[in-house]
Amino acid sequence: MAAKRDTLKAAPRTEFGSRTSRRLRRDGFVPGVVYAGGSEARAFQVSEREVQHVLAGGAALFDLDLDGSKAVPVVVKDQQLHPVRGSLEHIDLQEVKLDEAIQAEVAVELEGGENAPGVKAGGVLEHVTREITVEALPTEIPEQVFADVSEMEINDTLTLSSVPIPDGVKLMAEDLDEITIATLSPPRVEEEPEPEVEEEAELVGEEGEEPAAEGEGAEDEGGGGDSGDSDGE
Repeated sequence: MAAKRDTLKAAPRTEFGSRTSRRLRRDGFVPGVVYAGGSEARAFQVSEREVQHVLAGGAALFDLDLDGSKAVPVVVKDQQLHPVRGSLEHIDLQEVKLDEAIQAEVAVELEGGENAPGVKAGGVLEHVTREITVEALPTEIPEQVFADVSEMEINDTLTLSSVPIPDGVKLMAEDLDEITIATLSPPRVEEEPEPEVEEEAELVGEEGEEPAAEGEGAEDEGGGGDSGDSDGE
């Protein structure tokens, strides 16, 4: 958890609509909305570069400075990404009170994978659950939690119950043993494809041959005999 919070500077947004939003994105800005409990939501626009910088820091909590007013602590409520480019299209923020617990999504990072006996034996380590929901005071929400997989053998499964959680943080899950964080599977054996080239060549040859029409051979022979009779005459 960072001792000093990042500050995101934004400007009020007074024009709305899809056309306006597209223009903002072309100019390097991201439209957004900040919600504050029972207060009226406020629309804003922010530099895409600045908001990406704050989000890349990984902190769940940061301050929003809207048009030079007093900065308020916020968390990300929702964000929309472009389906192809992955760029940030819109962001919703939620103003929070530092003395009231909130729920937030926290990233789960694996550590020690290169040292796991199962990985050294050729097994495949799969990261199954990458985010978990926690509840804590905004200042106590961790940037991420770490799952130690350095002792995993082939066919082992690591569940959320084995992941250490900081004091003051509550996991929002009923059964921690039912949430799989990582698995280590046996080496994948790739089956060699059966040779099909010769069989395909035979099929092509058979398809290329046109079957003779019924009686065609007999007609040819008969035609030859008639020709001979005509010559004889």
